[in-house]
Amino acid sequence: MKTVSKSLLLTFLSALSLLSGCKSGEDNSRFYRENLEKIIVDENIPLIQLRYISPEEDIALQIENPAYKDSLSTGCSQGTPEPAVFQAASLSKPVFAYIVMKLYENGELDLDKPLYEYTDIDRFVDKEMAKKLTARIVLSHRSGLPNWSKKVRSDDWHISPIKFIFPVDSCFGYSGEAFAFLQRAVEKIRGKAIEEIAKEEVFEPLGMEHTSYIWIPAYDTLAVDGYNKRGISKGVGYKHVVGNVGYSLRTTAEDYSKFIQALLNGTGLKPETAQFMLEPNRKPIFKKGVNFSTLSWAQGIYTEENPVHGKLVFHGGDNGTFKAFFLINPKVQSTMVFFTNSSNGFKIIEPVTRMFLKDTAHLEVYDWYNI
Repeated sequence: MKTVSKSLLLTFLSALSLLSGCKSGEDNSRFYRENLEKIIVDENIPLIQLRYISPEEDIALQIENPAYKDSLSTGCSQGTPEPAVFQAASLSKPVFAYIVMKLYENGELDLDKPLYEYTDIDRFVDKEMAKKLTARIVLSHRSGLPNWSKKVRSDDWHISPIKFIFPVDSCFGYSGEAFAFLQRAVEKIRGKAIEEIAKEEVFEPLGMEHTSYIWIPAYDTLAVDGYNKRGISKGVGYKHVVGNVGYSLRTTAEDYSKFIQALLNGTGLKPETAQFMLEPNRKPIFKKGVNFSTLSWAQGIYTEENPVHGKLVFHGGDNGTFKAFFLINPKVQSTMVFFTNSSNGFKIIEPVTRMFLKDTAHLEVYDWYNI
């Protein structure tokens, strides 16, 4: 497993020792800004946007790497917009899972009813296996499907054959394809596209004004380019006209923080549904042959049982040149989310998270995203 670089660890330890001396919110914000800038400079990340909320602190930062000052690009301009809009990648999935929970508690969707009873299974090669898929199985990433049937941005992805790589509900296997299948079921139930459903159930109620599963006109000046590991711009990426709950969300840290605060507080859901959404299924998950014993899946979201912090709730997003991550700590009622426009973004999960947890306790999530 990869470990955090020595320079980043020293930055974190130095920062942690100084934090206790910060007295005001302004001091804390300056402290975080200075140390986050060091972190993104060290890993050649052009831009980070972060939102952290706890009972004691409320931090909102957008920090540009000085090496990229005045050269960061949006789709049609130079310079860094305020607020910058990022690809959220797989942070698209927890938003969709929240929508599924709403349909579940409204009696519109049965989590254990086969999805073929809601939508067609025409693309599946093994239709008998496909008939075993349920919303509960999809949300726990035990569908037996690959991440995608083929390159998801290809013109014919939506008609490509879907093949199982292992039996349904036999083991963990992360799959955007399965979420896209569940998306089709939700759209059939509501008779609407996912973007319209998300506006009604999430974006508008929570005030997420810069968030969308599809490209909207505001993104022409707000969406930033993504950069590869060498710091070369690869553009804003595909401009979706049809939403894909597996990866197409664009948003800001401010907007997404509203969503994870809703998860923390159970906003918009019945108490029992909110609790159920974050309840781990306790089934083992593996990555590259490694068993992550403290990690589990809840409903479309990861959890970690940590000896220091108790249950943590998290998810990461990886669209290549965009990386994102959030962490919810119910024990201390805190939420943190950050977005980067760099292929190097996962390298900073550990130092950034430790800075806000304010300790050096090891989390398995650090290994999960850097194995």
